[in-house]
Amino acid sequence: MPKMKTKSSAKKRFKLTGTGKIKRKHAFKSHILTKKSKKRKLKLTHDTLVNKADVSNVKLMLRLK
Repeated sequence: MPKMKTKSSAKKRFKLTGTGKIKRKHAFKSHILTKKSKKRKLKLTHDTLVNKADVSNVKLMLRLK
């Protein structure tokens, strides 16, 4: 049986932390930035963790399960 391949889209979007949590970037920070406030854009800059409801799906895409 061949090895299971990781989804290319997932490996570009998610990173694992040292403790095994999954990091992601915020959406809505790529274009049409003039109408967004400075505060909002600053908050979108920082990484965050994947919601616990989505962790199992992301792990499946990364073949961690």
